[in-house]
Amino acid sequence: MPFTLATWNINSVRLREGLVAKLMAEEGPDVLCLQECKSPVEKIPLEQFQALGYGHMIARGQKGYNGVAILSKLPMEDLGDRDFAGLGHARHVAGRLENGVTIHNFYVPAGGDVSDREVNEKFGQKLDYLTEMRDWFHAERPEKAILVGDLNIAPREDDVWSHKQLLKVVSHTPIEVEHFGETQDAGGWVDVTRQDIPEGLLYSWWSYRAKDWDAADKGRRLDHVWATPDISNAAHSSRILREARGWEQPSDHAPVFATFDL
Repeated sequence: MPFTLATWNINSVRLREGLVAKLMAEEGPDVLCLQECKSPVEKIPLEQFQALGYGHMIARGQKGYNGVAILSKLPMEDLGDRDFAGLGHARHVAGRLENGVTIHNFYVPAGGDVSDREVNEKFGQKLDYLTEMRDWFHAERPEKAILVGDLNIAPREDDVWSHKQLLKVVSHTPIEVEHFGETQDAGGWVDVTRQDIPEGLLYSWWSYRAKDWDAADKGRRLDHVWATPDISNAAHSSRILREARGWEQPSDHAPVFATFDL
C-alpha cells in the first residue's frame, strides 16, 4: 500500500487553516503531520480538513504554543505520547496505520538563542529532550516505524546556508549535531530525505526576519523524515515544497514529503 506522508511546522493551525487546506487540496498527502499547532485539540478546525478527505486525527495540544497533530486519510490507531525531559509540553504523538507502520510526530524544543545550558535553560532542555529520545530508542528499538517532525537541528554542513557562520548558532552547534546523531543512531533511523537527495544545499526553514527570504536564501533543514532500516528502502520521492514558504501569511517552515511503498 503506497502512501505519501508530509510533515510541516504550521506555526498555528487555526491561523493557517487555509494553508493546511491548500496543501491538502493541491498535494493530497495521505498523512499530514503538523507541529506547533498552538491549539487545544478540541479547537483544531477539523471541518474543512474532513471535507477534504482527512477523516482521522491523532493530536496533542496546548493553548498558544507547542502541539502536534497527525491528520490522515487512512485509519489510524492512537499509540499515545511521551513527555521527554519532563517538560509537560505537547511535543510528541504516535499513531499506527492499518499496515502496521508506526508514525511518530515530534516537535523538539528550539533551544532559545544562546548555545550554553549554564545561562540558557531552554538549551539544556533541548539537549535533555534529545538524550531521553536516544535512551528510549536504545531501550525499545523501533521497528516498522517512521519518525517525522520539526527536530530543530540542521545536522549536515549542506543543511545550512553557511556552516562556518552557523557553528555557534542554535540549531547547528556541534553539541546539538552530536546529540542529534546519537538519537538517530540509537534507533537505527535512516534519514529518508537525504537518502533520496544525498547531495546539495537543502532547506525547510527560512527566518521571518529576512526582508526577502527567497532572494537571501539563508535557510536551514530543520524538518526531517526518518524511517527504520526495515522499511527505509521502501521510501522514495522525497521533496521539500519550498513554494509554500511564499504563500500568503506563511509559516516559516516548508512541508517535507516522502512516499513509502508498503
